[in-house]
Amino acid sequence: MNLPSPLADGLGDDEARRRLAADGPNAMPDTAPHPLRRALGKLWAPVPWMLEGAIVLELALGKAAEAAIIAGLLLFNAALGYFQEGRAQATLAALKSRLALNASVCRGGVWRVVPAAELVAGDRVKLSLGAVVAADAQITAGSVLLDLSMLTGESVPSEAGTGAQAFAGGLVRRGEAEAVVTATGVRTRFGRTAELVRTAHGVSSQQQAVLHVVRNLALFNGAVVALLVGWGLAHALPAAELVPLVLTAVLASIPVALPATFTLAAAVGAQALARQGTLPTRLSALDEAAALDVLCADKTGTLTDNALKVTAVQALPGWDEARVLQLAALASSVGGQDPVDGAIQAAAAAAPGPAAAAAPLTRQAFVPFDPATKMAEARVGGADGAVLRVVKGAYAAVARLAAPSPVAGEAAEAAAAAQALEAQGLRVLAVAIGPPQALALAGLIALSDPPRADSAALIEALRALGVRTVMVTGDAPATAAAVARAVGLQGSLAPPGALPPGLRAEDHAVYAGVLPEGKFALVQALQQAGHTVGMCGDGANDAPALRQAQMGIAVSTATDVAKAAAGIVLTRPGLGGIVAAVQQGRIAFQRIQTYTLNSLVKKIATVLFLAVGLFMTGHAILTPMLMVIMMVTGDFLTMALTADAAQPSPQPNVWRIDRLTKAGVVLGAGLLLFCTALLALGRDRLGLAPAPLQTLALLALVFGSQATLYAVRERRRLWSRPGLWLNLSALANVLIVSALALAGVLMAPLPLPLVAGLLAAALGWGLVLTVLKRPLFERLDLG
Repeated sequence: MNLPSPLADGLGDDEARRRLAADGPNAMPDTAPHPLRRALGKLWAPVPWMLEGAIVLELALGKAAEAAIIAGLLLFNAALGYFQEGRAQATLAALKSRLALNASVCRGGVWRVVPAAELVAGDRVKLSLGAVVAADAQITAGSVLLDLSMLTGESVPSEAGTGAQAFAGGLVRRGEAEAVVTATGVRTRFGRTAELVRTAHGVSSQQQAVLHVVRNLALFNGAVVALLVGWGLAHALPAAELVPLVLTAVLASIPVALPATFTLAAAVGAQALARQGTLPTRLSALDEAAALDVLCADKTGTLTDNALKVTAVQALPGWDEARVLQLAALASSVGGQDPVDGAIQAAAAAAPGPAAAAAPLTRQAFVPFDPATKMAEARVGGADGAVLRVVKGAYAAVARLAAPSPVAGEAAEAAAAAQALEAQGLRVLAVAIGPPQALALAGLIALSDPPRADSAALIEALRALGVRTVMVTGDAPATAAAVARAVGLQGSLAPPGALPPGLRAEDHAVYAGVLPEGKFALVQALQQAGHTVGMCGDGANDAPALRQAQMGIAVSTATDVAKAAAGIVLTRPGLGGIVAAVQQGRIAFQRIQTYTLNSLVKKIATVLFLAVGLFMTGHAILTPMLMVIMMVTGDFLTMALTADAAQPSPQPNVWRIDRLTKAGVVLGAGLLLFCTALLALGRDRLGLAPAPLQTLALLALVFGSQATLYAVRERRRLWSRPGLWLNLSALANVLIVSALALAGVLMAPLPLPLVAGLLAAALGWGLVLTVLKRPLFERLDLG
């Protein structure tokens, strides 16, 4: 890294180009994956592997049509996931922008404006009012008021004079200064934060759920397939029958549309949230919202307005509050960007007029706040022509200028009052007026960054949903504790220092004085304790934690950096979108859980039915083509569950795949009994030949699966009204398969009375299952 240049005329163009080539641009590297890599990634996962294996087997058997259909299903899955992810990536790219687009720099003695990405270490730059600091720099002349809230979490801007460090991303609120760049790009403080964002990664519960479902199905159905092969070999089943049978069993085991259903359910939920002003930038964030049980909320700009306001005015004897505010306003700038002066001017304008006895004052001169003296002052004239001095600033600095009070103990009382206000986390200013050499204290003004109007309601609403809120801030402990009390956070203030091992969410409610690395570590510690963690923030200092959390939330006023790191962005003022995201996430979870359970039931029952049918008839009761038809009409049409009418659960949702698998086995056994009974009826009572018996087996599985779906979609109640799209998909499924069976297309034909009788039997099975399901779901605690 090059050292800062001491040249008064700044760097020369040649030297600047050399350093730019050596150190790289003043920008964050783009780490987004290549589109081709993203596309190939959709074909490299457990479910695609199973489909790809089935395609190879179909081609080996010379069944090009079946292979083409399975390939189409594979590509449909991949395309759906790719394009939905692409929409999220496009949203993220639209939100992402550099900290500062341009910078004023001196090169070869000439001041010019250049793109911020061209700054190098050693450049001489100018920091002006309203500008964003483009790189880390050391101030060499002048002084500025820097707002670093987006980087440090401190709600009050800090004064920076000669020798002070200005960090990239800071906003100049007042003054002007020259500085020498000390670090650019990834070497800035912001760059180190961005590197944390890049390396942060929260494991998606959706990914884990899909893997566990595939694992359980592979273990269970794999054992059944091995049994089929063993039986076939033991009974000298010809290879021409055994290989298609194995292929049919493999196809029956693949939850082909499961990944696409997860993606589609999240996309449907994301659209619903977008209509409410909440924008998911990663679809997985909606899934994590369902399981959220801890929300880490930044203080400044998230739970608070990030806007200083006058909280209290304490007038000393002989003065009133309105008069104190009037005097403070005279010693404050008008129309500038100093947040302290702006807050005082606003409070003075809203206050009632001072006492009638108070003489009007006219400002004749004004000296802005000086960080060296920690005061601002004005020279004012009264109606009698007297010239007075009004001083506003830090209590200690103003108190030193004030003449001793003639009232005994008044100075001690004022000092005690200032200490009491500071203990509440407030910023305290003193106001004095009088002849230049005989100032008298008039009163105290306390300022704070007040809580948002909806913060307390948000915390209470989340508490009712089973989500614990924890405040984590870079601000001082006293300030953080005061805000926590105001918003209704219940719990203790965490002691300073490293996080203790075995940290639990209920240990503390407030973490203060926390750096970006500390927020990141806190989220990791809570995740290691088994919590699903959300992080809500607005600044670049929150970005690593936003990225690491399963559910990162950036408020509407957040920086582009925070929005790019978050999984959910609130586009409207207020925090109500967080509650909406939790509720919508739980609705999506219920829909996906229903699909997953239904898929487990069908896959388990189908593979077992293949085995039982083989034992009963001595041949395969389903062909690969019939199984492909089931995959198309069953798995994909059932994706309409993603728009089903579901209700959010009252507590955080957790994937219990093992319990779902147990329920799937029990319900699958019931569906197996239903299908076996119909198969026995067709073989023994109706005397159907093998080909029509295969058609009957297909209809029994399709109709029985539809009845099972309607029974298991509601787990906390006996019944609820299904959504329109689910009804339409069920109708389409039944009509398509029935039409194929009646017409004898791709299968042997069956008469209409038999098809109608099978459908009626399925309806009866669904009613029985609706009554019997409740004890099972209550025992397994599946809601």
